Amino acid sequence: QVQLSESGGGLVQTGGSLRLSCAASGLTFSSYAMGWFRQAPGEEREFVASVMWLGGTTYYADSVKGRFTISRDNAKNTVYLQMNSLKPEDTAVYYCTAGTSTMRVGKQSVDYWGQGTQVTVSS
Repeated sequence: QVQLSESGGGLVQTGGSLRLSCAASGLTFSSYAMGWFRQAPGEEREFVASVMWLGGTTYYADSVKGRFTISRDNAKNTVYLQMNSLKPEDTAVYYCTAGTSTMRVGKQSVDYWGQGTQVTVSS
């Protein structure tokens, strides 16, 4: 059974930073691209970032490029999302994802989802 367990969400002020972590189990971690999606209230779930199998190739949504950094540690079966210069519009539930592609095309390309962790950025 595949499990993706997020942690690290919380409340932060505008301009602050958070680091999300996602521990994966039940899958061959190094065989999957890993990523993050987010969903704000009343909005569609959207792609945030993904990192390919060996960690050398990353992809970002334009809205987070230059502020967020995704990385993975295949020895620990863990993927991270470092979020800097946070804005109120980054407020959302953040979901860890696993897939066999970049997942940039959207949620239909995701094979596995975590339960989500809330990130709230106050103005």
